[in-house]
Amino acid sequence: MAKNIVIVESPSKSKTIEKFLGKDYKVVSSKGHIRDLAIKGKFGLGVDTEDNFKPTYATIKGKKKVIDDLKKEVKGADKVYLASDPDREGEAISWHLYDALGLKENEYERIVFNEITKGAIEESFKKPRKINQDLVNSQETRRILDRIIGFRLSKLMQSKTEGKSAGRVQSVALKLIVDREREIEAFNAEEYWTITANFKDFDAELFNYNNKAIKINNEIEANDILSKLGKTFKIEDVDKKTKNKKSRMPFITSTLQQEASSKLGMSAKKSMSIAQKLYEGIDLENETVGLISYMRTDSTRLSSEFIGSTFKYIEAKYGKEYLGNVKVGKSKDNVQDAHEAIRPTSIQRDPLSVKPYLSNDEYKLYRLIYYRALASLMADAKTNNTTVILDNNNYQFKANGQVLIFDGYLKVYGDYEETLENILPPFEDYKTNVIVSNDIIKEQHFTKPPARYTEARLIKEMEELGIGRPSTYTKTMDTIKTRGYVEIVEKRFVPTKIGFEITDKLQEYFSHIINVLYTANMENDLDKIADGDLVWYTLLNKFYKEFEVALKEAFDNMEKKEPEKTGEECPNCNHPLVIRNGKYGEFVACSNFPECKYIKVDEQAIVEICDCPNCDGKIVEKKTRKGKIFYGCNNYPKCKTAYWDKPIDKECPECKSMLTEKNNKVKCSSCDYKE
Repeated sequence: MAKNIVIVESPSKSKTIEKFLGKDYKVVSSKGHIRDLAIKGKFGLGVDTEDNFKPTYATIKGKKKVIDDLKKEVKGADKVYLASDPDREGEAISWHLYDALGLKENEYERIVFNEITKGAIEESFKKPRKINQDLVNSQETRRILDRIIGFRLSKLMQSKTEGKSAGRVQSVALKLIVDREREIEAFNAEEYWTITANFKDFDAELFNYNNKAIKINNEIEANDILSKLGKTFKIEDVDKKTKNKKSRMPFITSTLQQEASSKLGMSAKKSMSIAQKLYEGIDLENETVGLISYMRTDSTRLSSEFIGSTFKYIEAKYGKEYLGNVKVGKSKDNVQDAHEAIRPTSIQRDPLSVKPYLSNDEYKLYRLIYYRALASLMADAKTNNTTVILDNNNYQFKANGQVLIFDGYLKVYGDYEETLENILPPFEDYKTNVIVSNDIIKEQHFTKPPARYTEARLIKEMEELGIGRPSTYTKTMDTIKTRGYVEIVEKRFVPTKIGFEITDKLQEYFSHIINVLYTANMENDLDKIADGDLVWYTLLNKFYKEFEVALKEAFDNMEKKEPEKTGEECPNCNHPLVIRNGKYGEFVACSNFPECKYIKVDEQAIVEICDCPNCDGKIVEKKTRKGKIFYGCNNYPKCKTAYWDKPIDKECPECKSMLTEKNNKVKCSSCDYKE
């Protein structure tokens, strides 16, 4: 038996770390969380609301064997090292392991590391500590809050609306989307016109009259101005300045999700999943190592070791003139500065050197992270900016030019952040101080409504407003989508009818809780608990008293929305058929549910693919509960024939099974045959 047991969260992480430690250590995994609040007691909350919210925990389904195996591993060990992730959630996981495994104070140590490299792991063992109970209390308070609000509000929504759930963060995020949609609906487009002078090498736009800003409201006003203009312009002023363009801070979780979305087209869920793999360890030619630091962070700090090695790298590869300065970000009250920004674990592992060992998406994300961190320590880019003011009968026109004179950090980050050059002619050559236009044109425009939220923009908004935490953004997006509260149209969030309904009902009774300020202040209070400045159950007692009063009023007085009748009767029990909302949209069902479970099938919506090879049914297009398309027999459950890839009604020449097609590639559904 190993003398020392190290417990991490992820099996893949355990494999990486074990290679760094000697034979006296064995690294095992808890496979994430092992316990959660029990679903018992008053309202199934798993806490005693009468005894300072004392929690009752239950083993998560499927984790009993994991706990039993871990108990066997730690029995007789000299020391147990709890090495879950370096954040509040990780601290709580360590505490649950400590408690569930029955460890004693002298039997364990808590170690944390921000990256999975040999040096970082060895250093963490030099600085062991005990579990930080304040961090645990903060995380468990968040969990209790989410349980209370989620369970109680979801029950209310299910009894009064077509909605399925509500939550502390998800409902505020949904409100942002609904509020934006209402802004768009209420928006009245305003007409305005522009007037532009076209010259041989550039264009200039009217912006002033008698050196005061001018607005052109309609075509009549535009024509009146045109009638007063000639083609000859006087050069009033030429202003030339050198400007510095600074690189951005290294990534935190939210900015990584935003940039991965806008630059790489990755969803927040996908980018975080890939980042997790890059953090936990990649098999390279001669080693297994984590390529990036911990990816759930809201700190922009970089370690002195990384800064030092990167400065040496920049000077050696690009020259002294490319050396920049360490950027200090604006401090936020709610920043959990327990670790660093997201960065490569070694600046020497440039993207091309590790590309052969990465998938295409892993390479793209690693490249983005690598160059963002590198660019943050490089010199500013420099541009020559020229502004020219031209006068025509007291109407002033402006032309702007920009030329890049030193690329600086854009040397490495130019693929993600372009500087557009607009070269103006040398106006010093115009000895007469007069220039003649080729044409002067008018153009009609209309003001545009505020844009709907993309995933990246919603994450940015939530971060700026202090709603949620880096680890919650992905789950929030998933929840409002899977609940059917929003649809994604052209990569933007559009609230559904249920989304509007849920938001309006919650605002009617819970506007004091489901709002941006309250949610942000709650995050600040959770920070105070983590710092030991606020007693956790004091926060819960104060919240619960206010919440239960509002909840009782809502259960008593909120009007229940009756489903819309179609005018048809159920063929099974003659009750009226009604329109209901489900995870995948509206459907027609019996109003006598759950006594009658009749659902009207839209025959036109069924997409038949081919005959079922195993019965007299048809293979039709179906969707899983999560919306993924698959192909199954319409005689299910009698016939369980199903395929993930689309069948093509053709037998495999080797085994006679059905052939399927995906991405224009044909293969057998059973054997290894491929066309």
